[in-house]
Amino acid sequence: MLHSLHLKNVGTAPEMRMDLAPRLNLITGDNGLGKSFVLELAWWALTRNGEPVPAMPRAERPGKVSARVEDGEGPPADILRNVPGGRWPLAAEVPSRPFNPGLTVYAKVDGGCHVWDLIRTRSAASYDFSQAAIWDGLEGADGRVLCNGLIRDWVSWQLRQSESFTRLCEVLEILSPDATEPLRPGEPTRVGLDDARDIPTLAMPYGLVPLTQASAGIRRVVGLGYLLVWAWEEHLRAAKMLGEKSTERIVLLIDEVEAHLHPRWQRLILPALLKVVQALRPDVKVQVIAVTHSPLVLASVEPLFDTDQDALFMFDLVGSEVKVSKADWRPRGDANAWLTSEVFDLKEARSVEAERAITEARAALKDPHLPIEEVKRIHNELYRLLKDTDPFWPRWLARAEAAGIDP
Repeated sequence: MLHSLHLKNVGTAPEMRMDLAPRLNLITGDNGLGKSFVLELAWWALTRNGEPVPAMPRAERPGKVSARVEDGEGPPADILRNVPGGRWPLAAEVPSRPFNPGLTVYAKVDGGCHVWDLIRTRSAASYDFSQAAIWDGLEGADGRVLCNGLIRDWVSWQLRQSESFTRLCEVLEILSPDATEPLRPGEPTRVGLDDARDIPTLAMPYGLVPLTQASAGIRRVVGLGYLLVWAWEEHLRAAKMLGEKSTERIVLLIDEVEAHLHPRWQRLILPALLKVVQALRPDVKVQVIAVTHSPLVLASVEPLFDTDQDALFMFDLVGSEVKVSKADWRPRGDANAWLTSEVFDLKEARSVEAERAITEARAALKDPHLPIEEVKRIHNELYRLLKDTDPFWPRWLARAEAAGIDP
């Protein structure tokens, strides 16, 4: 598990500290402030794989990246990486350290995914999936097949009615957007004369849908569900072959967890992912670090958020510097309240034009001497933008009537 990250003169902020919660960590903030970079650093700290991107060290002075990782043997281990000005050091320059003994899965926003499992790699290598590799399979540099891919595994598991397929069905049911549209496997099918593969399908209310022709949202969720099942199944198989215990820890890193998802699904996806990991092994310790821009995602975790286990971090641009702060958690009740909170910092959960009109109207409510022509102009603009169904409208009517305007 990742306990903390500390950056100095690296990335978007002059200095950044994050003390992470043991279960759920949500990261919010505007685009370009370094949220994805933090996920890259979390991945590096847990696995020592790859070079964090896209942010580079600040060329004018040396930087430092440090982290605390629980290695499963005693107290958390401190990791330090000094960064000379202008470049990341080579992997050989990084001092040796204990690896994270658990299973780490990093779902990237482009549909790709990284999987780390020390019991299987026995080295600093990870399984690096592009979006295509998740579906079609992953090969090593020497041509060995590392993963058959979703299409082959799904069909093979289904035809054999294996335990893996049972687990996949359970995971897909948990990840479904609702009971009326369950992610339920149908019979495999061919999709063309020039493709000899049997393609998995989903039995949707309107008929069978080949997964290769499903929506982007469905493909991302199904792909992540498959990869979690595959990683867990392969982990258990490796532990049995080597005579070792299976892991008690799973870390899930997710960039833009709501990507491609309808609002109905955004309300369910994060609690569902926590349930999925628990379904793999009920006593497993799971840590999630997720980036989100969705107020619905934040609203969805209100019933389960525990300040002893969970945390919310905000990335803000203050002047010319990025600041990272841990928010005081407070349930907001609905998505609009989250939008207008300090987390997303919108004045109104409306269009930009409506926000301007309401801002003017609020000022007019406080000014009894405003010329009648100006009150009429504001009234007409409000009516054009809000009509008479907006909850702000009743507040304005008394002011309009006082000015002699017929509502």
